[in-house]
Amino acid sequence: MARTAADRKGDPPAPPEPLPVDVVDCHCHLDIMGTDVAASVAAAQAVGIRRMITIGVDLETSRWQAETAAAHADVYAAVAIHPNEAAAGVDDATFDELTRLATLPKVLAIGETGLDYYRTTPEGHRAQQDSFRRHIDIAKRTDRTLVIHDREAHEDTLRILAEEGAPDRVVFHAFSGAAAMARTCADAGYAMSFAGNVTFKNAQGLRDAAAVAPRELLLVETDAPFLTPTPWRGRPNGPYLVPLTVRALAAVRGEDVETTATALAANAERMFGPW
Repeated sequence: MARTAADRKGDPPAPPEPLPVDVVDCHCHLDIMGTDVAASVAAAQAVGIRRMITIGVDLETSRWQAETAAAHADVYAAVAIHPNEAAAGVDDATFDELTRLATLPKVLAIGETGLDYYRTTPEGHRAQQDSFRRHIDIAKRTDRTLVIHDREAHEDTLRILAEEGAPDRVVFHAFSGAAAMARTCADAGYAMSFAGNVTFKNAQGLRDAAAVAPRELLLVETDAPFLTPTPWRGRPNGPYLVPLTVRALAAVRGEDVETTATALAANAERMFGPW
């Protein structure tokens, strides 16, 4: 997570065609995009991305997201310790500070938290699971949405949510499952947020998931500066590129863009708002 947009190759992509309905980028990392926040917001709003939620991955970035959200009208924040950071253990003082940050008016979510078995060795799984449980508790106590990072850990992620009792609002960020996982999440009422990787040539499983996800549980995000959608894969991502993913989702689902965008806007408000 220490990478920045400067590590990506090439110039920023050109702006896409604006959306007919304003939507929300439900997950980005404005702190590591390498661009001015006000400029990023303006570029996004020019193509129909009215609001964005910028996501913390450790205590330092969580504080930054909260401060940035407070300073910009259409930016909101989420705070958490990323599972890869949590693998080494998280002390009580850190969880206390996260709880304090979570109560700030423009901090709408606890995230990204969860499990990542792709980058973490089995020795770190227990610490990740313990951290995830603590984040679930904070989300419930502060009535904030839980934003989950789940990579190669579907079974344990779902198990821990069931054991702890999920918060009222749960979002699987950069949804990484196939159709069966989408149906499981739908049965539990968990929202699924799709990023630019749904457009990748080798991502048919994600497209299958997007096709079966209930419309009322569908969200969209960039994970900027990562997961830049086709045809700009490998270039720096930004909230202004959300329309490419929205159009891809509409095509996969056999819907017109306005129908998909309208649902995405309403779902974001229900899961994170009111603004």
